[in-house]
Amino acid sequence: MTQVKSAVPPDGEPVLGDMSSAEFRQWGRAAVDWIAAYMDGVEAHPVLAQVHPGDLLSALPAVAPEEREAFAEIFEDFQRLIVPGLTHWNHPSFFGYFAITGSGPGTVAELLSAALNVNAMVWRTSPAGTELEQRVVAWLRDLVGLPEPFEGVIQDTASTSTLTALTAARHRAYPLIRDRGWGALPRGRVYASAEAHSSVDKAAIVLGFGREGLCRIPVDDRFRMLPAALRDALRSDVEKGVKPVAIVATLGTTSTSSVDPVRELADLAAEFEAWLHVDAAYAGTAAILPEMRDLFDGWERADSLVFNPHKWLFTPLDCSILLTRSPAELRESTALTPEYLSTPEDEDVTNLMDYGIALGRRFRALKLWFVLRYFGARGLRGRLREHVRMARTFAEWVEGEEGWEVLAPVPFSTVAFRYVGAEVSEADRDARNLAIMTRVNATGRAFLSHTRLGRHVALRLSIGNLRTTEAHVREAWELLKTAALTVQGESD
Repeated sequence: MTQVKSAVPPDGEPVLGDMSSAEFRQWGRAAVDWIAAYMDGVEAHPVLAQVHPGDLLSALPAVAPEEREAFAEIFEDFQRLIVPGLTHWNHPSFFGYFAITGSGPGTVAELLSAALNVNAMVWRTSPAGTELEQRVVAWLRDLVGLPEPFEGVIQDTASTSTLTALTAARHRAYPLIRDRGWGALPRGRVYASAEAHSSVDKAAIVLGFGREGLCRIPVDDRFRMLPAALRDALRSDVEKGVKPVAIVATLGTTSTSSVDPVRELADLAAEFEAWLHVDAAYAGTAAILPEMRDLFDGWERADSLVFNPHKWLFTPLDCSILLTRSPAELRESTALTPEYLSTPEDEDVTNLMDYGIALGRRFRALKLWFVLRYFGARGLRGRLREHVRMARTFAEWVEGEEGWEVLAPVPFSTVAFRYVGAEVSEADRDARNLAIMTRVNATGRAFLSHTRLGRHVALRLSIGNLRTTEAHVREAWELLKTAALTVQGESD
């Protein structure tokens, strides 16, 4: 028998094996110390990365290293090269998009999850990963007040959750499509408001409906889908032989956090035999607050819904909850078990791989479990209430300041607003608001994003970080007012 020899480089050090436990302890401790210091001192960093396109690329070697490098050098380069190129989502003055928090307990769980490195694709490959996911999803379902028929799984993001839900909707509308493809099947369409997230467009493209297979429904002056307009679109399509497949309602739209009238949309979904999917990716967490439940009226009638703990429940990215009243249809739309993945327990257990596109499944439930236990329902409610209070306080400041206006209702913790200033054209006013935002972001002391509402550019301030206080919100407001005066002066 030929003896296989270990490859040994010229210096005599074997190239096989992992980092030693001693070295791991050394750098693991160093990493935890760095993380703790980072969380304590994150405000020392500019919120928006103060770099230019290509800066990091020019600083990194063009080819991977041939020989091993000392971990001390790697860790030093992380701090020297990577950190300055980050926009700090964990900063308490990050108010753009939907602010998020990678909390302490969630971060610890991520470290443990990475070390365990399990893949919960079938029950056997991770019994604890599978059953913990089932339990924490049920906890969240109960916390937001949804009835027990809803079951769910954790996906990576709401885009994936929506794609998965609309795959099930397509399967219900076209049971043969799984095996035969579109073929000679009649045209189908998905319906969503003009304010719905772009992930609905992407899902329509991926599922073969195409951009023309998504009908955008007009909204009212509060940016909510108009049921009458939806009914007209549904009737018109049916008359043309186009099959209504799914209606996507949004609770907490990206631009304004507006709330679609879900109960009325559920009536239309039932009438036209369409799947109802509710996108509550941002705002669904707010249903933990009893006083907010009225905003979610009717969502219990959805066939599926999504909300993201990584948006407003202090769970590190990524973690998206997909719930459905029709788990069998969700499973039937994509489930596929090759022989090498079949196990003796299949008839008695849940195999998470059957409820989505991905086969590999990270242990996301662990960080959610840690977060829910560490803060508790009461602690979560208190933090959410404070975020809502601060957002409404900011809206009051804007409304009370001459030359500024709030452009949409503030049901949650996001405010859409703009600077009006002098009598100028709408194009000039839009340009001034973008210039104000650019100036504020360039300070590194706060970060905001923008959107477009109808013909207007709107600025957005979204609160969701555990460490954000009213002082941070006040500073952002002062920066906005100062920038507005500067921009106005430069334009006069």
